[in-house]
Amino acid sequence: MNYGQARAYAVNVSRSGSILGLDSIENLMHELGDIQEQLKIIHIAGTNGKGSTGAYLERVLIEAGYRVGRYSSPAVFDPMEVWRINLQSMSHEEYADIMEQVKCACDRMVEKGMEHPTIFEVETAMAFLYFYQKKCDYVLLEVGMGGRTDATNLIKKPVCSVITSVSMDHMQFLGNTLTEIAQAKAGIIKKDCPVVTILQKAEAMEAIEAEAEKQHARLYTADVSKVTVETETLKEIRFDHPGLGTVTTRLTGTYQVENCCLAVTVLKEVLGIADRIIIDGIRNTVWPGRFEIIGEQPLFIIDGAHNEDAALQLSASVEKYFTNIPITYIIGVLADKEHKKVLEAMLPYAGAAFTVTPDNPRAMKAEELASEAEAIVARLWKERAGKPEKAQGAENSPQGAGGMELLPKVMACSSMDEAVRLALEHTKKDGVILAFGSLSYLKEIKQIAQVD
Repeated sequence: MNYGQARAYAVNVSRSGSILGLDSIENLMHELGDIQEQLKIIHIAGTNGKGSTGAYLERVLIEAGYRVGRYSSPAVFDPMEVWRINLQSMSHEEYADIMEQVKCACDRMVEKGMEHPTIFEVETAMAFLYFYQKKCDYVLLEVGMGGRTDATNLIKKPVCSVITSVSMDHMQFLGNTLTEIAQAKAGIIKKDCPVVTILQKAEAMEAIEAEAEKQHARLYTADVSKVTVETETLKEIRFDHPGLGTVTTRLTGTYQVENCCLAVTVLKEVLGIADRIIIDGIRNTVWPGRFEIIGEQPLFIIDGAHNEDAALQLSASVEKYFTNIPITYIIGVLADKEHKKVLEAMLPYAGAAFTVTPDNPRAMKAEELASEAEAIVARLWKERAGKPEKAQGAENSPQGAGGMELLPKVMACSSMDEAVRLALEHTKKDGVILAFGSLSYLKEIKQIAQVD
């Protein structure tokens, strides 16, 4: 296989959709020699914060001198970033080589009368094989969805299980209550293996504690209430950690202190990494696409807030950093996400909202999203101003979070280029543009905005 053939094979496999369960991935890895059992794996599950927490762990372990493999999805800016070793994405040549080995294993399964693995199972097998062949010291393995029945969960003895913030997402697969979703996430906890989590909401915490007790797994809880934030700007957050002292992170947004503290607990309490290495590694951590500033004058930020909890966290950051400043939004979401709840959280701060259709088969059409947004904006405006009038255009902008007086402009855009152009035209040099929602369109927005 060359790279083009390998990518074509992946596209073909992806047409079969996804199936939860471990039988197929177990059979696939058996064909590949069960090499995953020889890897030192830190397994990461949760609804939000997996990427940022993984980024902190990745950077600190690299600075501690380890060779670190990382498997995380979805890709934001490059398909190869799903598989990384010491911050370097898999090359096209490596991708073709690893994919060919996995394809041969899949073919043998089919010859034996078994179902062909799904694309996520194929890509997970690629991760195990790649990191094994490249002799990684540690592997950061991110759950695709849920935990208990996720393909990554065939591992039997992780170094540590990590559970980030748990909230409502993927309900059609994981359950309709926070308890059910947390039980699915807690399924990555293994017998006698340590588990680290943040201090969750009561229902989620109870589910995690129950599973940890059942598995005789030592549970560590990162309690952010013991942390004191010293300074917080758009460029960095500096806080006092009870076990480390002053810690600085360049990942911003109100939720990052929590993600950082979770990673610190893993590094310090489970892995025993020296304090100075942890502090230096956190300071040097970057993670694109999460409250990332991609332009100045106007300030242009992108963020992958795609569900209610992430949107609530993002809205808290907007309120903290941009009090009484109306924000120009570019919004693109997937139809199977809680888009109404995302809009409810974010639209109170809107000066204008330009909707787009992400390049994803699950994408919600820009026109449908704009219609939904207009209805929510009109209701919010009516509640605040008592004047249920329809938006007239760009000249009608709100005063911002402090008190909406006029309806913001809401418009569906036919392309990402149009959305960026209109957002820039609408926003003053000292204003703010925020593109958020599905990660799948942020790469295109970033490319267009930085060219402009």
